[in-house]
Amino acid sequence: MNRQIKNVVLVCVFLVFNSVLSAEESLRVLPETIDGAKPANMMNSYLRKQAQQRYETWKSEYEQRKTPEQIDGYQKLLRGKFIEALGRFPQRTPLNPKVTGVVRRDGYRVEKVIFESQPKHYVSALLFLPDAKKKRKSSYPGVLVPCGHSRNGKGHDTYQTMGALLALNGMAALVFDPIDQGERSQMPSKLPDLWGTRAHTMIGVGSILLGRNTAWFEIWDGMRGIDYLQSRPEVDPDRIGCTGNSGGGTQTSYLMALDDRIKAAAPSCYITNFYERILALGAQDAEQNIYGQLKFGMDHADYLMMRAPVPIIICAATKDFFDIRGTWDSFRYAKRLYSRLGFAERIDILENDAPHNYNQLQRQSVVRWMSRWLLKKDKPITEPEIKLLSDEEVQCTPSGLVMDLEGARSTYDLNRDLEKRLASRRRKLWSKSDRTELLNLVRNIAGIHSLAELPKGEVQKVGVVERPGYKIEKLILKPEEGVYLPALMFVPEKTPPESLVLYIHEKGKDADTAAIEKLVKASRLVLAVDIRGTGETQQAGQRYFLSHFGPDGQDVYMAYLLGRSYVGMRAEDILLCARFLREKQASQVDLIAAGHVGVPALHAAALHPDIFRSVKLSRSLGSWSGVIESGLSSNQLVNTVHGALTVYDLDDLAATLEDTLTIAQPVDALCKPIEQK
Repeated sequence: MNRQIKNVVLVCVFLVFNSVLSAEESLRVLPETIDGAKPANMMNSYLRKQAQQRYETWKSEYEQRKTPEQIDGYQKLLRGKFIEALGRFPQRTPLNPKVTGVVRRDGYRVEKVIFESQPKHYVSALLFLPDAKKKRKSSYPGVLVPCGHSRNGKGHDTYQTMGALLALNGMAALVFDPIDQGERSQMPSKLPDLWGTRAHTMIGVGSILLGRNTAWFEIWDGMRGIDYLQSRPEVDPDRIGCTGNSGGGTQTSYLMALDDRIKAAAPSCYITNFYERILALGAQDAEQNIYGQLKFGMDHADYLMMRAPVPIIICAATKDFFDIRGTWDSFRYAKRLYSRLGFAERIDILENDAPHNYNQLQRQSVVRWMSRWLLKKDKPITEPEIKLLSDEEVQCTPSGLVMDLEGARSTYDLNRDLEKRLASRRRKLWSKSDRTELLNLVRNIAGIHSLAELPKGEVQKVGVVERPGYKIEKLILKPEEGVYLPALMFVPEKTPPESLVLYIHEKGKDADTAAIEKLVKASRLVLAVDIRGTGETQQAGQRYFLSHFGPDGQDVYMAYLLGRSYVGMRAEDILLCARFLREKQASQVDLIAAGHVGVPALHAAALHPDIFRSVKLSRSLGSWSGVIESGLSSNQLVNTVHGALTVYDLDDLAATLEDTLTIAQPVDALCKPIEQK
């Protein structure tokens, strides 16, 4: 008997448990797959299709460049767009170089160098010079070697070996630390594990808001490195080369496209194309994504072609994560363009049956290429055994950190300096300019169409859930091809309802049903929506990015490559949802936004205040300038708008809403509550 009672109890518990689960699951709207993809991958699929379309356009435009005049026009136009997307470079300031030590090896010597690429922004480097046993008859070519993503930067054995091999073959080589590598760690006390790609992406969050990019810092460091090479009496200023691997291959690609002083180049383990890279890996760290480059038509092949016919050899590995198919596609496009100019022999490819690295075969081939074009000597190069410098011998600074030098300025400091100048301009702009004109600038920068320009979209009703006193209609709103917004419309029994509420939450439409239920029981019609990339369409988590940058960092950067922001796209979603609500009842909408979706909500409300009766933001970011001041941030990449701080900050938008806006528990760059005065 006891066993029977126990079984009955278990069955009852099971039924109750399943009924609870059923109730929870009943709020799901989207099917298991949409357009052949899981809802969580909706944005990835949507953005990939746009990237593919841009690649098809790129290929079509390439075929129009036949004559030297057409090619010259293309090169000038694309270079201008590249620089505009990066942000204009600063004025050259004194390098103030110092040689802090010398290490001698058989056949060459190594000078430990520190110079300032910007005032008090120190670059640590090793200069490898041939050992002149007798008086030189002429100066040496100089080769810049930007390092890849090695924690010890210039001290890594492959970069040391490349410098030594160049010196042993009659060329000077400057091997320098990128920011947040080697001796250039910027926040060792706050976040010791923040280095390389992760650190570069952290810098990128703030830089985007200022209208520049992590690559801006790296490229300028490289250009100033060439300035230093040219300042040395041993170096021929008219014979400059550049080579680097992986992240150094990225820097080499940018530098050879932008700096006319580079007469030969060898990017290693980087060149592919965006279509193959996005398919295989998704977007990478900050410096590898230039704002809008897919939109204005700059792919990897363009780095090779922008200064054709400068001699370039691509070093590639068949087992690299940078897809070799994309490498060959880019090479073939570049080869055809070089051929059209009559210099087919000036571009070549080394395909190495190896994984992603800078191995001996590649180093020997690079040095032979530099010797051919800079020394006019084409001969096989054999790498001898190189006696590497110790950790102590590669150290240029007393402590091993440039930030310990007096007055040292980090990239975060340089961003803060720029933000202070921009803040002063913004205050003047918003105090004197016409508000309508200012909001049009906001619209253009964030990429938000007016409601009149947005398509009506489609709405599909997929189910109803009955609850005591109200019902929940399950809807799918489709604002454009490939985007599906699952929504729950909470309809009170009393009709017409007292008012309309649009509710969005960073965790999705059903993250706070208790709060919504209170609104419905007060006879308010509530539309709770998963705007794109939230709730059911929230990306589950993408590799390559730390939790600091959110679960959808690669998708955010894919949009960035396309010249779009999640802020702009989500603001348009909010406007379309508000318009849909108003079609139910001709009255204004109360907008409630919780969490980081408050940023696009604020944009939507500021640009269309006539639609919203009130706006309530909770736990929303207080200001973008606070992100710059903090340096470190958490999950703010999704709410960046390229160049926003050149015109406006979030508080400028908030001021336009006057008495209709309520902000509760605003948060700082690290998503921690801001103490309100």
